[in-house]
Amino acid sequence: MAATDIARQVFGRRRLLLLGFETVGFSAACTEEGGHMLRRGEGCRTVPLAGHVGFDSLPDQLVNKSVSQGFCFNILCVGETGLGKSTLMDTLFNTKFEGEPATHTQPGVQLQSNTYDLQESNVRLKLTIVSTVGFGDQINKEDSYKPIVEFIDAQFEAYLQEELKIRRVLHTYHDSRIHVCLYFIAPTGHSLKSLDLVTMKKLDSKVNIIPIIAKADAISKSELTKFKIKITSELVSNGVQIYQFPTDDESVAEINGTMNAHLPFAVIGSTEELKIGNKMMRARQYPWGTVQVENEAHCDFVKLREMLIRVNMEDLREQTHTRHYELYRRCKLEEMGFKDTDPDSKPFSLQETYEAKRNEFLGELQKKEEEMRQVFVQRVKEKEAELKEAEKELHEKLDRLKKLHQDEKKKLEDKKKSLDDEVNAFKQRKTAAELLQSQGSQAGGSQTLKRDKEKKK
Repeated sequence: MAATDIARQVFGRRRLLLLGFETVGFSAACTEEGGHMLRRGEGCRTVPLAGHVGFDSLPDQLVNKSVSQGFCFNILCVGETGLGKSTLMDTLFNTKFEGEPATHTQPGVQLQSNTYDLQESNVRLKLTIVSTVGFGDQINKEDSYKPIVEFIDAQFEAYLQEELKIRRVLHTYHDSRIHVCLYFIAPTGHSLKSLDLVTMKKLDSKVNIIPIIAKADAISKSELTKFKIKITSELVSNGVQIYQFPTDDESVAEINGTMNAHLPFAVIGSTEELKIGNKMMRARQYPWGTVQVENEAHCDFVKLREMLIRVNMEDLREQTHTRHYELYRRCKLEEMGFKDTDPDSKPFSLQETYEAKRNEFLGELQKKEEEMRQVFVQRVKEKEAELKEAEKELHEKLDRLKKLHQDEKKKLEDKKKSLDDEVNAFKQRKTAAELLQSQGSQAGGSQTLKRDKEKKK
């Protein structure tokens, strides 16, 4: 039985005044009954609390739940072959990801996706790295961006289809939407290539783009400064919207505002560790010296790692869902005929939209069915006319054949009659000849007998 129920039975309908959060029960309350006060501890049971009581523990509950479920983060690496995309990923997450190096002989752009399970302390991260194999290696680069756009849209479409299901399992669904696009720029020191501008313009409304100057140790420091300014001006003049680190949160506004001025980041990646001083550090060894990856005087790798992983990873995930995915979802639903308001700017529910779309579809279906029926009737009539014409031609051909047959039959009968007449005439002549022959033989025989008699005499 609950403590409040016991209190009502013992003390009746009187006010129960909470005196504190240290204990819960009658010892933490005093009651008023007929002007008499029941002192603390007299006939009361003390129930100690297991911990702090208050809704300010809600953030801790959310953190514990999120940590138990784990997180996912998807990175798209866009850049020409040989700019060190795989090496930079290995350096960022301090691990060696399995993968095969790409060649420059790819017939087209292919997207290769690999998912890895990482763990740091008690936090689990499902990391997906998508690389553009063969990007910029073809002679005709006009359509190089299309496979990338189609891949991003395909991930949005998969998530949208999961949302539209009757039975959704979004809490266990593996979110494959791209959260950030690291666009690798070749360290030419001059300007952006047309391919870079076209690709980033096509991608800026679909993904968070962070431009990166790869292999920044290939150009001098003064050239690098000018190159950054040139890239920024070209992006602005061409209307390319890159990801800006958020400054609305006071806790990170200062550092994000400072880092926005350093874009694009000039980075160097390395999986080799060299001993510099008393420490083992990631670096690149050259004949003229050593380039330290984590030395901010040498490159912006530390800045990129801070902004991408430590400070703004959750904002990148949130921007992907609330901005890019919502834009895709809105456009897709509008293409399907769904809308929020009717022509009179009144709210339009999803059910009404569905019913209107269904009625419209049924109307179109009936219209198409009627058109198909008319086409079918017309074709049947045409076929009947063709059959009648063919039947008429067959009858005419049959009549011609019958007439020809009769003519041939008559000719044959006439020929047969003439042959019969010839046969009869021949027989008559044969009979007459035989008769004459027999008469001649009889006459010759009588003459012979006569001669024989005369000789005897």
